[in-house]
Amino acid sequence: MSIDVQGMPTRAALRQQWAQSAAPAAAAPEFPTPTGTDGDLLLALETVVRAGASDLHVTADAHPTMRLDGKLLPLEEYGVWSAARVQAALTAIMTPEQREIFEQELELDFAYDLSAEARFRVNIYQQRSARGAAFRLIPTRIRTVEELDLPAGITRFATLPRGLVLVTGPTGSGKSTTLAALIDLINRTRAEHIVTVEDPIEFMHQHKKAVVNQREVGHDTHSFAAALKHVLRQDPDVILVGEMRDLETISVALTAAETGHLVFATLHTQSAAQTIDRIIDVYPPHQQGQVRAQLAATLQGIVCQTLVPRASGKGRVAASEILIATSAVSNLIREGQIHQIGSALQSGGSLGMRTLDQHLADLVNRGVIKEDAAREKAHNVDELRGMLATGGMAPALDTGVDFGDSFSRGQR
Repeated sequence: MSIDVQGMPTRAALRQQWAQSAAPAAAAPEFPTPTGTDGDLLLALETVVRAGASDLHVTADAHPTMRLDGKLLPLEEYGVWSAARVQAALTAIMTPEQREIFEQELELDFAYDLSAEARFRVNIYQQRSARGAAFRLIPTRIRTVEELDLPAGITRFATLPRGLVLVTGPTGSGKSTTLAALIDLINRTRAEHIVTVEDPIEFMHQHKKAVVNQREVGHDTHSFAAALKHVLRQDPDVILVGEMRDLETISVALTAAETGHLVFATLHTQSAAQTIDRIIDVYPPHQQGQVRAQLAATLQGIVCQTLVPRASGKGRVAASEILIATSAVSNLIREGQIHQIGSALQSGGSLGMRTLDQHLADLVNRGVIKEDAAREKAHNVDELRGMLATGGMAPALDTGVDFGDSFSRGQR
């Protein structure tokens, strides 16, 4: 392995550690002893855990590659894997049922437990007639809203009795971490029934003050839409939809929020205005007026996140846009004036709202991130530059959210 990660053992050291832990007099190993065709894959996954990386990529004719602090780094010590070696390793970690699904669909999503302390979200796919896979490390411990230092504009969503709350952003932006913290806050403070529908289940919630039932698409239910059709018969108070992927899922989520439930969901959008447009545009033109009315009546807020490298070079910090659905915002949605959402965000600071660019400017001004990193993430570079020149805005958040998991090395 050519990368320099302080304190990370080599593959040989990991194998020796496992061999020693397998001895009769040794304590139980923290990670499973690698055996058979998946041995090096398990070692590579442990390397990801120990390095504080976020992902592992495995594909034919390449080294296993991990993503550390947002950058891809090849694990050269493991050598280049052939298509046959990749297929054998991936087949070894699948159940017979999962193998059958993959053969039919050529796509497979599931959760894989490396140990009690390490869990991965796995996507196996086909490319150029060979298999590949992406492993996303899921932190096993749910960080609280207090640990994440989420601003009041976000944490208040966990106190709402009903409505729709959307947490959006690109893949790997910390959406699941934020949602897990909000669900955990509800679980700790409200005697209610929480139902989640996920693909796959990521954070495992224990019953606390609330009762939490988690359903995994492909294992506990056939689809998001199928699960949501029946969820209203399960006496839920709070519903988490892992992803609103299609019209049917969006429709049922809106109906659930409209009928008095608190619904959390995610989308892969990068601004509040884009999120609203995405939902409305899923519907045919003759239904869009009705959907705007539904959304105006049910939407409580939108959080759009992205992760930005820290100025220190260690880990990443979340920058976020926060929209609170005030009566003025609801009117804009109802009347189709989505282009004015940005103005509402800029003027809503006293209510806990902010644009992404406002938060980026604040993070730069406080030395948390560098200006060039902020420019790469900004929605409007000219506006960002202007805010930096005038000292920017002082949002409610004292420090950027540090997720302290696979996105921030050494903080797990």
